[in-house]
Amino acid sequence: MTHAIYPSLADRPVFITGGGSGIGAAMVAAFAANHARVAFVDIDTAASEALVADLHAARHAPLFLRCDLTDIAALRAAIAAAAARIGDIGVLVNNAANDERHDVDAVTPEYWDRAMAVNLRHQFFAAQAVHPQMRARGGGAIINFSSIAWMVGGGRMIAYTTAKAAVMGLTRSLAREFGPDNIRVNAIAPGAVITPRQLRLWLSDGDVANFVARQCIGRRLLAEDIARAALFLAADDSAMVTKQCLIVDGGLR
Repeated sequence: MTHAIYPSLADRPVFITGGGSGIGAAMVAAFAANHARVAFVDIDTAASEALVADLHAARHAPLFLRCDLTDIAALRAAIAAAAARIGDIGVLVNNAANDERHDVDAVTPEYWDRAMAVNLRHQFFAAQAVHPQMRARGGGAIINFSSIAWMVGGGRMIAYTTAKAAVMGLTRSLAREFGPDNIRVNAIAPGAVITPRQLRLWLSDGDVANFVARQCIGRRLLAEDIARAALFLAADDSAMVTKQCLIVDGGLR
């Protein structure tokens, strides 16, 4: 199977949150393969440095900046540092999240606030930070990550599903706010993406088989499938696509 290469992404500065592993790492690799200038942030230094080493032969080796996204000052500083190294950001991918399972009765105000900070709040402040850079470039693309979990009412993740539902309101409002500056804002809602983390923490072989059986397309949904959707929404090929949510779930929902 061969996949598209987007000429418009060549040399374009791209900033990805949570890029050290899983879907984020797949997107770092995909944008690097399209010759973009990629910077990414993560809290997992070892995984992120290993990814950079794996991609050292790319036209532009990815830039890793360690950052805890719950610290908005640190996030703003990381975006500024990335822009100084790779140029004004033309594509922002708000990927970082944590779908930690939790029981309703165990949720405290402090836990709720932490869940919003890691799954929602940073998406707004990253978009706010790149807005002047994209305006100066004459346009850009922001891709926020939602999830089908809120659409189906996923169990034992109520804080996560609430945040991911809110991402859709954020996406639609930002698209309206930033549209006059030729900045497109869209969302991706992945389905049951089978990553090493999901297999390690949440999914048994039986769970994976059940997801595949319920999908219209009967194979595992992989991080690379999500990355290819992000490439399209970032490229000029989707120049008139904004305020939308692209569901990539193999027909699970």
